[in-house]
Amino acid sequence: MLGDSLSAEYGLARGTGWAALLGQRLAAEKKPYEVVNASISGDTTSGGRARLAALLEKQQPAVLIIELGANDMLRGLPVASSRENLLAMVRAAKAAGAKVLLVGMQVPPNFGRAYVESFGAMYAELARQEKVSLVPFLLAGVADRADAADWFQQDRIHPLAKAHPLILDNVWPALKKLL
Repeated sequence: MLGDSLSAEYGLARGTGWAALLGQRLAAEKKPYEVVNASISGDTTSGGRARLAALLEKQQPAVLIIELGANDMLRGLPVASSRENLLAMVRAAKAAGAKVLLVGMQVPPNFGRAYVESFGAMYAELARQEKVSLVPFLLAGVADRADAADWFQQDRIHPLAKAHPLILDNVWPALKKLL
């Protein structure tokens, strides 16, 4: 798993984030996979791209979950550069023999309509173009709830531990097909 703070358990007790819960689910379902969480808080698509070759060589994953882009969005980085970085990561993972699950993010409306639309479409376009699996929005059912404020830490960016089972439920159907 290559991700940012949303996968790196930022602000949570160790073992309560969705990546750790994924490991528990795999064990409970007797799936012969180990979760290697290479997520780093604050990471961007360019950071993930820079780290990926070494990770692929060392870990040789059967499946790579790419959950990056939220920090690109928060920094207002150009969608074209985020897309280029994600595309390079998807292609590198496929070339290394890994199946890829691309995990998308959505932009709050205050970033402007053009940015919101182009950023949101980026993940689906890449998944379609590269024929990889997609989770359209990691935080579906959490960030779009009527009571969303009750599901986030005080920074209103990072979900509370109680949201992480829902996040895993967003990822699991697409991931299970790859396994």
